[in-house]
Amino acid sequence: MELLTTEEIARELGKLPGWTLHDKEIRRTFEFRDFTEAMGFVVSVALLAEKANHHPDIDIRWNTVALALSTHSAGGLTAKDFTLASQIAALC
Repeated sequence: MELLTTEEIARELGKLPGWTLHDKEIRRTFEFRDFTEAMGFVVSVALLAEKANHHPDIDIRWNTVALALSTHSAGGLTAKDFTLASQIAALC
């Protein structure tokens, strides 16, 4: 899978409110009412990730879930990252 250019990354980020660029990954933090709701979200993300065979880094802190996406095998951001981010955003 090919790495996206700086311009492509900026264009794709413009379609994903709340996601930000950090080095070679995109990140977003989600806040929920409680731990149970946060864990339900994580399970939904896990199902999407398994289907796509593309797995985010996930950090869970009680009612807060932070996600980071990057295509490690390509060494940066690819279309796979933005496709999965869009699917995750549709969960909320």
